[in-house]
Amino acid sequence: MTSLKQYKYSWLIIAIILYFSLFTIPKTELDEVTNIDKLVHICMYGSLCTVIWIEYLRSHTRLNWKKALVGATLLPILLSGIIELLQEYATTNRSGDWEDMIANSIGALAAIATTLFRSRLMPKEENP
Repeated sequence: MTSLKQYKYSWLIIAIILYFSLFTIPKTELDEVTNIDKLVHICMYGSLCTVIWIEYLRSHTRLNWKKALVGATLLPILLSGIIELLQEYATTNRSGDWEDMIANSIGALAAIATTLFRSRLMPKEENP
Protein backbone atom coordinates (compact mmCIF):
# COMPACT_ATOMS: atom_id res chain seq x y z
CA MET A 1 0.00 0.00 0.00
CA THR A 2 2.95 2.30 0.64
CA SER A 3 4.04 2.18 -3.00
CA LEU A 4 0.53 3.19 -4.07
CA LYS A 5 0.77 6.32 -1.91
CA GLN A 6 4.43 7.08 -2.69
CA TYR A 7 4.05 6.55 -6.43
CA LYS A 8 0.40 7.54 -7.02
CA TYR A 9 1.15 9.60 -10.16
CA SER A 10 3.34 6.84 -11.59
CA TRP A 11 0.54 4.30 -11.10
CA LEU A 12 -1.89 6.71 -12.76
CA ILE A 13 0.39 7.05 -15.80
CA ILE A 14 0.81 3.26 -15.95
CA ALA A 15 -2.99 2.87 -15.99
CA ILE A 16 -3.28 5.43 -18.79
CA ILE A 17 -0.52 3.70 -20.79
CA LEU A 18 -2.26 0.33 -20.34
CA TYR A 19 -5.55 1.80 -21.50
CA PHE A 20 -4.06 3.42 -24.62
CA SER A 21 -2.01 0.31 -25.35
CA LEU A 22 -4.75 -2.31 -25.13
CA PHE A 23 -7.83 -0.55 -26.49
CA THR A 24 -8.59 0.83 -29.94
CA ILE A 25 -7.52 4.43 -30.30
CA PRO A 26 -9.75 6.65 -32.47
CA LYS A 27 -8.26 7.79 -35.78
CA THR A 28 -7.05 11.39 -36.02
CA GLU A 29 -5.39 13.58 -38.63
CA LEU A 30 -2.10 13.01 -36.81
CA ASP A 31 -2.17 9.38 -37.93
CA GLU A 32 -0.91 10.63 -41.29
CA VAL A 33 2.32 11.98 -39.71
CA THR A 34 5.18 9.56 -40.31
CA ASN A 35 6.29 7.79 -37.11
CA ILE A 36 4.03 9.88 -34.88
CA ASP A 37 3.31 6.72 -32.89
CA LYS A 38 7.02 6.33 -32.07
CA LEU A 39 7.13 9.92 -30.78
CA VAL A 40 4.08 9.20 -28.65
CA HIS A 41 5.78 6.08 -27.23
CA ILE A 42 8.95 8.06 -26.40
CA CYS A 43 6.86 10.74 -24.67
CA MET A 44 4.70 8.26 -22.73
CA TYR A 45 7.62 6.28 -21.34
CA GLY A 46 9.81 9.33 -20.88
CA SER A 47 7.02 10.90 -18.84
CA LEU A 48 6.41 7.73 -16.85
CA CYS A 49 10.06 7.29 -15.97
CA THR A 50 10.52 10.97 -15.13
CA VAL A 51 7.56 10.86 -12.77
CA ILE A 52 8.87 7.65 -11.15
CA TRP A 53 12.27 9.34 -10.66
CA ILE A 54 10.67 12.47 -9.18
CA GLU A 55 8.49 10.44 -6.82
CA TYR A 56 11.50 8.34 -5.82
CA LEU A 57 13.65 11.40 -5.16
CA ARG A 58 10.88 13.07 -3.15
CA SER A 59 10.37 10.07 -0.89
CA HIS A 60 14.03 9.23 -0.21
CA THR A 61 16.70 11.25 1.53
CA ARG A 62 19.51 9.28 -0.06
CA LEU A 63 19.81 8.02 -3.60
CA ASN A 64 20.21 4.28 -4.08
CA TRP A 65 21.21 4.13 -7.75
CA LYS A 66 20.56 0.42 -8.07
CA LYS A 67 16.98 0.69 -6.78
CA ALA A 68 16.32 3.86 -8.73
CA LEU A 69 17.62 2.49 -12.03
CA VAL A 70 15.70 -0.76 -11.66
CA GLY A 71 12.45 0.86 -10.54
CA ALA A 72 12.49 3.92 -12.74
CA THR A 73 14.08 2.58 -15.90
CA LEU A 74 14.29 -1.19 -16.20
CA LEU A 75 10.81 -2.02 -14.87
CA PRO A 76 9.07 0.38 -17.30
CA ILE A 77 11.08 -1.12 -20.17
CA LEU A 78 10.00 -4.60 -19.02
CA LEU A 79 6.41 -3.35 -18.77
CA SER A 80 6.61 -2.11 -22.35
CA GLY A 81 7.75 -5.54 -23.52
CA ILE A 82 4.90 -7.21 -21.67
CA ILE A 83 2.42 -4.77 -23.20
CA GLU A 84 3.75 -5.47 -26.70
CA LEU A 85 3.30 -9.21 -26.08
CA LEU A 86 -0.23 -8.60 -24.76
CA GLN A 87 -1.04 -6.54 -27.85
CA GLU A 88 0.15 -9.36 -30.08
CA TYR A 89 -1.36 -12.35 -28.28
CA ALA A 90 -4.21 -11.10 -26.07
CA THR A 91 -5.98 -8.54 -28.26
CA THR A 92 -7.66 -8.74 -31.62
CA ASN A 93 -7.50 -5.03 -32.36
CA ARG A 94 -3.79 -4.37 -31.71
CA SER A 95 -0.50 -5.92 -32.76
CA GLY A 96 2.82 -6.04 -30.97
CA ASP A 97 5.65 -4.02 -32.49
CA TRP A 98 9.24 -4.31 -31.30
CA GLU A 99 9.97 -0.88 -32.76
CA ASP A 100 7.45 0.46 -30.24
CA MET A 101 9.40 -1.21 -27.45
CA ILE A 102 12.59 0.40 -28.74
CA ALA A 103 10.85 3.80 -28.71
CA ASN A 104 9.59 3.09 -25.18
CA SER A 105 13.13 2.24 -24.11
CA ILE A 106 14.49 5.44 -25.64
CA GLY A 107 11.93 7.42 -23.66
CA ALA A 108 12.81 5.57 -20.45
CA LEU A 109 16.53 6.10 -20.93
CA ALA A 110 16.04 9.77 -21.81
CA ALA A 111 14.27 10.23 -18.49
CA ILE A 112 17.55 9.55 -16.70
CA ALA A 113 18.98 12.79 -18.11
CA THR A 114 16.06 14.78 -16.74
CA THR A 115 16.81 13.68 -13.19
CA LEU A 116 20.60 13.72 -13.11
CA PHE A 117 20.86 17.33 -12.00
CA ARG A 118 18.48 16.79 -9.09
CA SER A 119 20.12 13.54 -8.03
CA ARG A 120 23.58 15.14 -7.98
CA LEU A 121 22.37 17.35 -5.18
CA MET A 122 21.46 14.33 -3.03
CA PRO A 123 24.04 12.59 -0.82
CA LYS A 124 25.14 9.20 -2.08
CA GLU A 125 24.02 6.14 -0.14
CA GLU A 126 26.76 4.53 1.87
CA ASN A 127 27.44 0.84 1.28
CA PRO A 128 27.23 -1.25 4.48
